[in-house]
Amino acid sequence: MNRREFLQVLAVASAGGMVLNTDYASAQVAANKFYDLPRFGNVHFLHFTDCHAQLKPIYFREPDVNLGFGSQFGQTPHLVGEHLLKAHNIKPGTPEAHAFTYLDFEKAAATYGKVGGFAHLATLVKKMKASRPGALLLDGGDTWQGSGTALWTNGQDMVDACLALGVDIMTPHWEMTLGEERVKEIVEKDFKGKVSFLAQNIKTNDFGDQVFDPYVIREMNGVKVAIIGQAFPYTPIANPRYMVANWTFGIQEEHMQQMVQEVRAKGAKVVVVLSHNGMDVDLKMASRVTGIDAIMGGHTHDGVPTPVKVKNASGVTLVTNAGSNGKYLGVLDFKVNAGKVSDFRYKLLPVFSEMIPADSAMNQLISKMRAPFESKLSEKLAVTEGLLYRRGNFNGSFDQLILDGLMAVKNAEIAFSPGFRWGTSLLPGQAITMEHLLDQTAITYPWTTVSTMSGEMIKTILEDVADNLFNPDPYYQQGGDMVRVGGLQYDINPTAQAGKRINNMMLRGQLIDPNKSYKVAGWAPVAEEAKAVGGEPIWDVMSKYLRDIKTVKAKSLNMPKIEGIKGNPGFGV
Repeated sequence: MNRREFLQVLAVASAGGMVLNTDYASAQVAANKFYDLPRFGNVHFLHFTDCHAQLKPIYFREPDVNLGFGSQFGQTPHLVGEHLLKAHNIKPGTPEAHAFTYLDFEKAAATYGKVGGFAHLATLVKKMKASRPGALLLDGGDTWQGSGTALWTNGQDMVDACLALGVDIMTPHWEMTLGEERVKEIVEKDFKGKVSFLAQNIKTNDFGDQVFDPYVIREMNGVKVAIIGQAFPYTPIANPRYMVANWTFGIQEEHMQQMVQEVRAKGAKVVVVLSHNGMDVDLKMASRVTGIDAIMGGHTHDGVPTPVKVKNASGVTLVTNAGSNGKYLGVLDFKVNAGKVSDFRYKLLPVFSEMIPADSAMNQLISKMRAPFESKLSEKLAVTEGLLYRRGNFNGSFDQLILDGLMAVKNAEIAFSPGFRWGTSLLPGQAITMEHLLDQTAITYPWTTVSTMSGEMIKTILEDVADNLFNPDPYYQQGGDMVRVGGLQYDINPTAQAGKRINNMMLRGQLIDPNKSYKVAGWAPVAEEAKAVGGEPIWDVMSKYLRDIKTVKAKSLNMPKIEGIKGNPGFGV
């Protein structure tokens, strides 16, 4: 441990209320106590999700805008900042406060260091498994996409890393953007006999047959446990349909209920759903499908410190969500007596990479996989003067940078960038490398587009995305954030009816004319026609832009005027 790491361990331990001697041994003891989680019960699950191919430690800022309305107002996961801390009884100024909120992010990140990294996660997984015989490691998906190396190896780096990590069970989403053939190849070859790849809601178009196993039943410490997989229901809408042309998705609530009854009939005493629905969808499903003990969820990247207890017709279902980017490991312990769950303990552990020693075998594997690409990944493109991040319902500073680059390089009046929730953060003064750029853009449909759109079409696009985000029925939400907009300003009322949420669209101080045409740049088109056109990949456009400007100035975000958010605990800006 070097001096900087030593001081960070001291800071973490001190923030946790520990009185320390300023020596290595005391600091290390304090760090170990942070991850001292005694075993409870006799059935154990470890859970990570949405790591988005981040093998190395990173910075990641949690959102300051995560709005909920109607029945979702003031409820988890629609809490940010101090509201989240209060709801989950977390003390301000602690390591957990930094992990779960955006508060004092730059200062806290400098104090506590980076988070995640598979080598550090591997050490923590081994520690938890050592004290929990038979514990199963669940991967909630969005694992094989999100980095340059995952893109260039067609997901193989993450497949190998997950096998080395000891993943037992997985369900997918962005994995599907590698295409049907590649997904089947991994499942049938790399994962065969090692990882159960589950999805009760993926079926063939022609006869409705299951594409993957819907569930698996394992015995743990004398107890039969069932895990049911729930893939992202809207994959063919949120991502290109042609990549999964022969498969259907959907929530399939009725089939989920059938699967629960089926595994119960086969003797399962504990039933867990490994879900990539998004948390609001999971909460609704938990209220309607009976017989599930816990839903361990992902997709919306919500780091939720404590489970939500959802009542339904036959009892209570726990709903959890384990954040993103390898930043957390969820630990769920059940006590099973007389054939039923009698009690539980849950802890979402932040992975502070400088408090957890790296697993040497995983470190060597990561170094080997990255070696052919290191020179390309490490290319310095520019330096940022401000904090760069992605997350938040309406914009992020890295999204803003992409919009500015699109408008400049493509000479467009307006730019759109998808409301993706994946992407790492950079502190002021950091160099923006090619790796950082790919953390924001590495997808299999990266083409940039330039099109002419009427004002009416622009409003329709904004209205459609707003309905996806703010529809009062969670089953109609697809889990992303609002499309990021450059050049254009607008007002939004999330509580208004569909088609009436967007108003006062302005460009350079003038109202957008519904009948006038505007030049609009974008990227990540889902239409197959865009693939045929083959515009420049977004990373080529942005790398040229960054090399040209050399320094990224800190600037205010292009945020819409939001109506109806006074007192909303999901708004912290």
